Amino acid sequence: MKIYTKSGDEGETGLLFGGRVSKDDPRCEVVGAMDAAVSAMGFARALSESDLVKETLLRVQREMFVAGAELATAPENYAAMSQRVATVTPEMVAGVEAMLDTLDGRIELPHAFILPGTSPASGAIDLARSMLRTAERRAVGLKDRDLLPNQEVLRYLNRLADLLFMLARYEDKDRTLDLVKPIETKG
Repeated sequence: MKIYTKSGDEGETGLLFGGRVSKDDPRCEVVGAMDAAVSAMGFARALSESDLVKETLLRVQREMFVAGAELATAPENYAAMSQRVATVTPEMVAGVEAMLDTLDGRIELPHAFILPGTSPASGAIDLARSMLRTAERRAVGLKDRDLLPNQEVLRYLNRLADLLFMLARYEDKDRTLDLVKPIETKG
């Protein structure tokens, strides 16, 4: 089987479990943003010096394919998809929250904005986080168009972006962070 199919040459692509849509369909936008975030996570994992960060990023990259399958499936095919592949569950969200709680107990956040780029790995994690926020916004657009049957996907993406923020801080826990103090208003 060849890697190219030529079926997308006219600007359309296939959804999982059936249906074709334009490549600028909102589902393609969110799946593309997820793909970018997963790739940035892989780059961060390759740069990381922390086993905890590497293991967490690998787990999250795998889980993102679960969310991606849901986002790439038309609502009318969701039931068939959910019988054959895993879906985002409250337990997945709870797992991210548990990791957030673990990291929160291991690092102290400053009372200032943190500039990304203290280390190559944390910079890549922050890049992945910003890409994931784009995916999250695109997923909200699917919800608003009644194209997102499982609302747990939104909760998962939201918590996951928070986890990436904390992983970047954990990666740099022994480094001096570049900070920006919030602008004080004059009264």
